[in-house]
Amino acid sequence: MRMENNPKETPVAQPFWKTLSLAQMTRRQWEALCDGCGRCCLQKFQDGKTGKVTYTWVSCYLLDTRTCQCTDYDHRTILVPECLVLTPQQIPKLRWLPKTCTYRRLAEGKDLAPWHPLVSGDPESVHRAGISVRDKAISEENVHPEDVGYYAIGYRI
Repeated sequence: MRMENNPKETPVAQPFWKTLSLAQMTRRQWEALCDGCGRCCLQKFQDGKTGKVTYTWVSCYLLDTRTCQCTDYDHRTILVPECLVLTPQQIPKLRWLPKTCTYRRLAEGKDLAPWHPLVSGDPESVHRAGISVRDKAISEENVHPEDVGYYAIGYRI
């Protein structure tokens, strides 16, 4: 009796982010890509001459700075008109998105980071890795608008 050296293996399904473009994803898949870091909810300043973006530790008042989740996600664009709804077409143009942002990473041809909850299977991994704004951000409700600049972050996030 002859034994096969290479028995037929059942193909392992690839995760959706490896087989679909951002534009091909369903809304559920798109939303699942968000790692929950809260970085995009931080206030930013853009230098009009250089285009350089400076982040601050001041977050939108809708961001729960403990969970890094929006407290009214479905109504955020009504409550905060400048809140941007990300689309696949916008991602390559939004150079202010953090380099760790999954949408940006995928648009740049990179894979999800090891700490991403879809990879680790643990929604806390983004916080343990120090990527999220948990325990770092302060709600804009607690900062006078003229003082936001005092909370500038001295490095690119």
